[in-house]
Amino acid sequence: MSGHSKWATTKHRKAAQDAKRSALFSKLSRNITVAAKEGGDPNPDNNASLAAAIEKAKGYSLPKDKIKTAIDKAFGTGKDAANYETLTYEGYGPAGVAIYCEALTDNRNRTAADVGAAFRHANGSLGTPGCVGFQFERKGQIMVEKIIPSTEKKVADKQNAVDEDEFMLAVAEAGGSDYEDAGDEWIVYTAPNDLMAVKNALEAQDIEVKGAELTMIPTTPTEVDPKDAAKVMRLVDKLEELEDLQNVYHSMDMTDEVIAALEQED
Repeated sequence: MSGHSKWATTKHRKAAQDAKRSALFSKLSRNITVAAKEGGDPNPDNNASLAAAIEKAKGYSLPKDKIKTAIDKAFGTGKDAANYETLTYEGYGPAGVAIYCEALTDNRNRTAADVGAAFRHANGSLGTPGCVGFQFERKGQIMVEKIIPSTEKKVADKQNAVDEDEFMLAVAEAGGSDYEDAGDEWIVYTAPNDLMAVKNALEAQDIEVKGAELTMIPTTPTEVDPKDAAKVMRLVDKLEELEDLQNVYHSMDMTDEVIAALEQED
């Protein structure tokens, strides 16, 4: 188990996404629809991808009725039918940072044009499939709130916080592969297929889970001069604004200096 944190980049992205809640809800709904359709089952108990998509949506407070509507759309017909395809776009942004994008689109020409324009505007380069994918590893990611005002939870409030060793043992018992201290949160990592099992095992130990989702973690983060960090994030922001892109991952090493530079930009 490790305790160092690279979670700051995700928190930065979440803050930006929360400011665009309507667009975010649309993306989350689309993700649920595709997971339900590809899994061939509207029941998340029988469809692991759908279960993960729902958990991610809940983490961003997508209403239950929108979740149900998204699932129903997966099995609709005619104008209600879902016809999205899954695509990835890969390339390099400023300072040689690897960028990996996941898209769900009903018009691949539109999406390719939009993504290409974003890379060109940032002086980046859109590459061929596989050109940067090998630099990332798929993992499950579970967020656990540290500050919970309850003496019955294993992760309690600041006055009654559990020792890190105890939390580490709880994660190991649940089957988590790693964890990190992210300030106000614990981040537990799992193998992709183990995400829901580990989440349920943590909850069975009275640990309150804030959210769970699949993510891509850079295997070798790219060192970037702090002055270039804002350029990288402007490209990531632009890509995340695109309706067809579900997830945008980058390899920039989120050092204290880089985080400070980004906070000054905000």
